[in-house]
Amino acid sequence: MRTAKIERNTKETQITVELNLDGGEVEISTGIGFFDHMLTAFGVHGGFGLKVKVTGDLEVDTHHTVEDTGIALGMAFKEALGDMSGIVRYGTFFIPMDEAMAMCTLDISNRPFLVFKASFEQEICGDYETCVTEEFFRAFAMNSCITLHIKVPYGANAHHEIEAIFKAVAHALQIATRKNQDGSVLSTKGVIA
Repeated sequence: MRTAKIERNTKETQITVELNLDGGEVEISTGIGFFDHMLTAFGVHGGFGLKVKVTGDLEVDTHHTVEDTGIALGMAFKEALGDMSGIVRYGTFFIPMDEAMAMCTLDISNRPFLVFKASFEQEICGDYETCVTEEFFRAFAMNSCITLHIKVPYGANAHHEIEAIFKAVAHALQIATRKNQDGSVLSTKGVIA
């Protein structure tokens, strides 16, 4: 069963993430409406069972809540993937959303890295600070040990751009986490490392 449950508690955030790579319910509650919308889209478009419950220091700003959720979600992916054998490993996806387009290409490599090429004209979407989007995906990549490349070559509405990013990453992960034909490790080394 490709599942994980992560509990991460600090003085700034208390987080529980439950992940099933093969599907299930999606229930998100972070205290940030726009972020809930993004994580819901991530779960639905990735075909993942995803339950996220966060209590964070939103009286400060959204940074700790969003970044720490990325940490916990990354940890859940790493745990659910185990030794990373038997998966397709690579995934690429493009998402158009009205005037915006986002792309993601990734490698479940056990070598964490983030390339993030996106900037947002609007600083706020609802109660979500758009600058924390990169922090979320950095935390996710580092803790899942995934090489993650994200790019928004054009767009004007930050809501559309960020939503396209979350959906593109979800679809790329859905492709990369699929079981391969023979259950082998897709690496000339014999291990993903």
